[in-house]
Amino acid sequence: MSPMISIAALTKRYTSGLVALDAVDLEIARGEIFALLGPNGAGKTTLIGVVCGAVTMTAGRILIDGHDVVRDYRATRRMVGLVPQEMALDIFTTVRRTVTFSRGLFGRPPDPAFLERLLRDLSLWEKRDTRIVELSGGMKRRVMIAKALSHEPDVLFLDEPTAGVDVNLRRDMWALVRRLRDQGVTVILTTHYIEEAEEMADRVGVINHGKIVLVEEKNALMRKLGKRRLTLMLQRPLPALPKELAGWPLELEDDGQRLSYRFDASAEDTGVPTLLRRLTEIGIDFKDLDTSASTLEDIFVDLVGRAA
Repeated sequence: MSPMISIAALTKRYTSGLVALDAVDLEIARGEIFALLGPNGAGKTTLIGVVCGAVTMTAGRILIDGHDVVRDYRATRRMVGLVPQEMALDIFTTVRRTVTFSRGLFGRPPDPAFLERLLRDLSLWEKRDTRIVELSGGMKRRVMIAKALSHEPDVLFLDEPTAGVDVNLRRDMWALVRRLRDQGVTVILTTHYIEEAEEMADRVGVINHGKIVLVEEKNALMRKLGKRRLTLMLQRPLPALPKELAGWPLELEDDGQRLSYRFDASAEDTGVPTLLRRLTEIGIDFKDLDTSASTLEDIFVDLVGRAA
């Protein structure tokens, strides 16, 4: 099956000389949830802006469902819904008028029943005749999402959709995303809440300095790059690592009361038995130990650090 979004050699260079996107190649499958992660200024929002037609590319090619975003602008724009970081609402109109107007902008025929379902899904139905200026910040964010979905897009971009919003909206947002994916909608999100990407995404892409560092199926990424962490609670605090442990990837934590060791659980020799024997030999006793798996955030920080 052909990808829903195909990006080839996408470059965005500003007149100042800044290269925001540097020959980006990326394919996103139909009906998947793709999380795009990266530090501030990495190029996430620029990439979304170019795909959605809000930012002009310097070079490259983008296809959405086989349609070129430059030559077939109207067709591709109708396929895409965007929830930007910034609020962009007419604050003096009502919720219902806002989403109805947005649907009409994309040439979609009126469908009050669909819009009612959408507003109910986002807990906005009771506020349908309320002016946006009277809504809370969280409710305004819900209206932004309703606007993006009003024309029933095949692709939904969510640029930091839950940043600074309440827990209830975040919960409703991800429930809605799951339903959209089940309906075949392709969802691309950027987020600072890496635990959300870890829970929701099918695949993860990491961008830094305008370049794609890695694209990987989420579970495969965590198997491939994830490490385990062994934590030893010491009987007596250590002021510093003994010279006998030089060369081991160890860290002292909690004022010397804990010793942590990161290792690859899939390796033939994890080093754990050797380390424990070595500690006994040099007289370092521990009262408890614990192991935990790396999170997606650990992997992200490591990848960005290596690509910096």
